[in-house]
Amino acid sequence: MNLIDQIIARAKADKQRIVLPEGTEKRTLQAADQLVHDGVAEIILLGNPQEINTLANQLELKNIGKTTIIDPKNHDKKQTYTDLLVELRQSKGMTPEKAAVLVEDPLYLACLMIKNGDADGEIAGAQNTTGDVLRPALQIIKTSPGVSVVSGAFVMFTQTPQYGENGTLIFADCAVMPNPNAQELASIAIASARTARALVGVEPRVAMLSFSTKGSAQHEMVDKVAEATRIAKEIEPTLLIDGELQADAALVPAVGASKAPRSEIAGKANVLVFPTLEAGNIGYKLVQRLGNAEAVGPILQGMAAPVNDLSRGCSVDDIYKMVAIAANQAIAAKSKK
Repeated sequence: MNLIDQIIARAKADKQRIVLPEGTEKRTLQAADQLVHDGVAEIILLGNPQEINTLANQLELKNIGKTTIIDPKNHDKKQTYTDLLVELRQSKGMTPEKAAVLVEDPLYLACLMIKNGDADGEIAGAQNTTGDVLRPALQIIKTSPGVSVVSGAFVMFTQTPQYGENGTLIFADCAVMPNPNAQELASIAIASARTARALVGVEPRVAMLSFSTKGSAQHEMVDKVAEATRIAKEIEPTLLIDGELQADAALVPAVGASKAPRSEIAGKANVLVFPTLEAGNIGYKLVQRLGNAEAVGPILQGMAAPVNDLSRGCSVDDIYKMVAIAANQAIAAKSKK
C-alpha cells in the first residue's frame, strides 16, 4: 500500500467532517460525490442547495444527497456564527452588522464552523485565491500553539527510494512566506516536522537547506538558516534537525559524511526546509518536472485546524486527496489534545 492509500485508509477508519465552501464548483462536487461513495469523510457543502442539486443532476452524481448541504444565507446557526465572529474580532472593529454580512461568505462560514466545533477541516481554492482562503482562517482559526506562521508544504513522491523515506520527502515552505526571518523559518521547520508525522507517519529528520554546509560559506543568508536551526532546537529539544546543509549533504550519505561528519541528519533527511519561498517553489517544481515526482499540496501547516488551499487548476483527484490529507491532519491534531 503506497502512502496516499495509507492516508485514505486512515481517513476512512476515523471519519472527519470536512467542509467544502465552494459547493457549487463542478470539480468540488465531483470529488465530494466520490469521497462520500468511498466513505473517506463526512462532507459538508456550502452553497445554494437548489444550485448544488441542479448541478449534481447535470453531472449525474448519485451521492450528493448523502452530504450535508448548508445555504450560507439561510441556516439555523447563522446568528450563532454571527455572534461568534463579533466575539472573536470585536477588538479589531468587528460589529454585528459587518459580521452579519461576512457569515454569508462561504469562506468565513467554513472557518466559523470549524471554530465552533461543527467541522474538523476545510478545503478551498478551486475558485478562490490563496489570500482569500487564508484571510478568514488566520482571523478565526489562527495558528497552532508554538507555531507563529502559516506555511505550505508539499509531499514529494519521488522515484528515488534511496532518498528520504523510501523516496518520499516533505518540502517546505513552497507556497506562503516569501522571505521568512530566522524565527519564522524555525516555526516552518517545526510545522513541517509535524506534517511528516501526521501524513507520512515517520520520525522527521529535518534538514535546514542553504548554499553552505556547516560554515563552508559566509553570508547573512547562511547565518539566518543557522540561527533558525538553533531556535528550532531550543523550542523542540527532541526534534531531529540540523543546518545549515546543502541539498546533497542533506540527502546523500557519502556527501553528508564528508561535509558534515558529526551530523545526525546529513545524508538521512526526509524533511527539507528551504531558506526562502523562491528556493522552495523552484525546488519542488524542478523535482516534479525533471524528476517525474508526484507533488501533493500545498498542504497549509501551522493552522490550529486543517485549512488547505487548492490550486485553481486543480483536478478532481487533487481535491479528493487533499480532503483525505485534511482528515489525517485533523486526526493527528485531536490525538494531541
